[in-house]
Amino acid sequence: MEAVAWDSLFKVLRAEQDRRPFSRATLRRIAAFARPHRRQLVLFLALSVVLAILAVATPILAGRVVDAIIAGASARRVVLLASLIAAIAVAEAGIGILNRWLSARIGEGLILDLRTAVFDHVQRMPIAFFTRTRTGALVSRLNNDVIGAQRAFSDTLSGVVSNLVMLALTLAVMVEISWQITLLALLLLPLFVLPARRMGTRLAQLRREAANHNAAMLEQMTERFSAPGATLVKLYGRPEEESREFAARARRVRDIGVRSAMLQWVFITALTLVSALALALVYGLGGFYALRGQLDAGAVVALALLLTRLYAPLTALAGARVEVMGALVSFERVFEVLDLEPLIKEKPDARRVPDGPVSVEFDDVHFSYPSADKVSLASLEDVAELDTRGGVEVLHGVSFRAEPGQMVALVGSSGAGKSTIAQLIPRLYDVDSGAVRLSGIDVRDLSAASIRETVGMVTQDGHLFHDTVRANLRLARPEATDEELWDALRRARLADVVATLPDGLDTVVGERGYRLSGGERQRLTIARLLLADPRVVILDEATAHLDSTSEAAVSEALTDALAGRTVVVIAHRLSTVRAADLILVVEGGRIVERGRHDDLLAARGRYAELYRTQLAPPRAEAAA
Repeated sequence: MEAVAWDSLFKVLRAEQDRRPFSRATLRRIAAFARPHRRQLVLFLALSVVLAILAVATPILAGRVVDAIIAGASARRVVLLASLIAAIAVAEAGIGILNRWLSARIGEGLILDLRTAVFDHVQRMPIAFFTRTRTGALVSRLNNDVIGAQRAFSDTLSGVVSNLVMLALTLAVMVEISWQITLLALLLLPLFVLPARRMGTRLAQLRREAANHNAAMLEQMTERFSAPGATLVKLYGRPEEESREFAARARRVRDIGVRSAMLQWVFITALTLVSALALALVYGLGGFYALRGQLDAGAVVALALLLTRLYAPLTALAGARVEVMGALVSFERVFEVLDLEPLIKEKPDARRVPDGPVSVEFDDVHFSYPSADKVSLASLEDVAELDTRGGVEVLHGVSFRAEPGQMVALVGSSGAGKSTIAQLIPRLYDVDSGAVRLSGIDVRDLSAASIRETVGMVTQDGHLFHDTVRANLRLARPEATDEELWDALRRARLADVVATLPDGLDTVVGERGYRLSGGERQRLTIARLLLADPRVVILDEATAHLDSTSEAAVSEALTDALAGRTVVVIAHRLSTVRAADLILVVEGGRIVERGRHDDLLAARGRYAELYRTQLAPPRAEAAA
């Protein structure tokens, strides 16, 4: 049996035995994605039909060559028939290359469209989506599932069309030559198809098991090979146990691979035997008819060659439904992500923040984090069912105003709601009731681009991408020149450090910037902030976890960064917010105190308690 038949059998063997019904909605959405490629698809399918016709023509011509030789026809006729066979072979090769190019063009174009759609959609999702979703599962949708969906067009669709045409033509020709031999060939078909479908379930189970072990190995490698993960393992982990666990999974994958390979090889060997018996039957019965004068010798040869053209499409079509369902599952998994509605939506008539200094205002803001079922998928969280809990209010009637150029500090216990307040200003979340305003305009009425230009934020982790210093800085302003980059670095007190790096601005900072110290990472994020030149700055524990030297350098850099801007500062170290124009004490999602440093100390309330706790010496030291 020729290679195409084995390829068809492999697809049946490896396919999942999915029995779900077709979804018309899914098919309509697939058609929408395919519409831009419809001209190429029509040409692709037409060429697939031509290839199927040419594949059937070759055995017929081969049979006529044999008849011509036996009949003692002229050499010219034999050469002419052989030339036709050669011409068909050349035509098949040329059309096959063109068809393959079209297949690749359509498939890669579809991948581009799907990936772009998913990527753009995911970027519009709220932060809550990313805090719940496994990054690896989301990346898999952009890779494995998109490629699986692409195969529906590049492989399955053309295969179904060409196989149907080839099957119809082959059966018509074989019936015309000898309906008896054709009937026997069809009776042998179950020996090919049924074992393949029975073994498909077993091999699918092995595939799933191997995929689970591979996923576990990938997860282990991803976590342990990152800079924080490697540090954690070296400090607290047990390398020997880690190695044994990884090796056990790897050995299991190896054993499954060996079993799968042997199972497939035994099956192929058995089918090869059945194929040989089928050919023997054709030659035997056909030869018998030929000797009796009921069939030409060339017809026997044509039947033998057509036999492979019969089993290949029949076997492929037997597994076509499984292949189609597999492709539909991939499409559905992609559409599942696209169907998640972003909670943050920009209005069609969104406005820009007015020019000039910007005020920040919270007006009776109530807020609760969305539940998982509103922002995530169970398959992306690797759970059976999503947690429907949520909607518990974490901010209760928060109101304050930061005038243009003022510094407002948020202090209080951990979990009081300070970071939540900060995240509402750049509209990372939307309030449940009340309003957050920039220059008197509700952020829900402003465009996302305008908010990004207006509000800048420095967080405590100082996140950087695994890229160069230049690329991390230009994230804030892609068109910035090198002179502007160096100016931002000087103002962030980091120019001397970058100048000593091996490649200067082109030095790669490593994953999350781990090739730099904590203070250097923070100053680089401040340089990025200076380059963005926002009118509102949010500092969320910008000097947390830094030593005294680094904190002093970062604080000095912040002096330039905050000059003339409206600033909202979150700080646990109260010594850093003494000069704030307004200090808000947040506890339990409410503002319980507000005022300046001296006034709050004199009030002897919660702020004074926090201040004494941080700055007063321990009793033991005082007694000593």
